Amino acid sequence: MAIRPNRLALAAFSVGLALILGLAPRVTAQEDKPLRLDVKLVSLFVNVTDQKGAIIGGLTKDDFKITEDGRPQTIQVFERQSEMPLNLTLAIDTSSSTYKDRYIEQQAAKKFVGALIRSQDQMNVLQFATYVTELTGFTNSVSKIDHGLDGLRGAGGTALYDAIYLGSQALGKKDGRKVLVLVSDGGDTVKGTTYPEALEQALRNEVMIYSIIDVPIEASPGRDIGGEHALITLSEQTGGKHFYIDAGGLDKAFAQVSDDLRTQYMIGYYPHNQEPGRPFHRIDITIPRASAEAFNIRHKTGYYADPQKARD
Repeated sequence: MAIRPNRLALAAFSVGLALILGLAPRVTAQEDKPLRLDVKLVSLFVNVTDQKGAIIGGLTKDDFKITEDGRPQTIQVFERQSEMPLNLTLAIDTSSSTYKDRYIEQQAAKKFVGALIRSQDQMNVLQFATYVTELTGFTNSVSKIDHGLDGLRGAGGTALYDAIYLGSQALGKKDGRKVLVLVSDGGDTVKGTTYPEALEQALRNEVMIYSIIDVPIEASPGRDIGGEHALITLSEQTGGKHFYIDAGGLDKAFAQVSDDLRTQYMIGYYPHNQEPGRPFHRIDITIPRASAEAFNIRHKTGYYADPQKARD
């Protein structure tokens, strides 16, 4: 008995053979198209002040020069006093050493929130002592944030680096500017997240850290200089800033943070001519027309290009 070939099978075989031999014109046309790579825009929020701390406004894109790992980059995006939405985590130290300042922290923080938060902004509130606790999820409701601040409680140790790690992770899921404001007397006394892990998490999630350092007695021999230095360095590395609570109190420190956030330049570029194999790319921004001593330029020091490894 003769087997009659199936017409559908023959048609499928013919199409497959044409594809293998490169006879299908549509496939060939697609293969001729240039390969496009999705290069991520690197966004930088930059503050420029003079030697007395006064804000420098009126700069243009042409005033700035950017290098990545020493290689010049082309600025593609430039905005002054960016109106980009602000995502902010307010993390307050409620360990035993800060107990006496609890009420002052609550009231000053409420004033800060009321003056800063706009309809397009989002804020959450964390407290950290031995553990890190979220008091308010991300919201633009001032009343909800105030209610969370009324719940400040705590005692025991200081999980500072845990607060930075967890706060940065939460901010990393948001779009727009990401800012972590820390209120602490410095020093991490809980065995958990390390300083390098906290800093890496902030940089990976593009978080700027603003440290408000509460030092009751500046000349006290019991001051945790190491903790203060860590807060200062974290702020510098991420493009934020540190403030001491001085004669103006916490109200003044919060006002300085608010002013700083409202006077930033947003600069963006698409990296090119990168050195392959680098997990971390270091960024430098200069204003060539000015002398090296004329301006203070603050921005994050770089970014991670490699995927993050899971933490044990």
